Amino acid sequence: MNALHQYLFDTYRAAQLGEPMPPAPGTQDVAVLRAVRDRRRFERVLAGRPARGGLRTALRRWWHPRAI
Repeated sequence: MNALHQYLFDTYRAAQLGEPMPPAPGTQDVAVLRAVRDRRRFERVLAGRPARGGLRTALRRWWHPRAI
């Protein structure tokens, strides 16, 4: 059963029981992604690393390794 079917069942049940409707699937996805991004930035600051530019720095290291 996919998320849409479950949502429809939950909506029907809520209507029958007089409960509030559940949020539609996917409505909180952006908020979750932002929270994950903010948490990673916070952990980088606590570790003493810059809060931004981690992916870019990692890619630069991968594409241009230092000559030993």
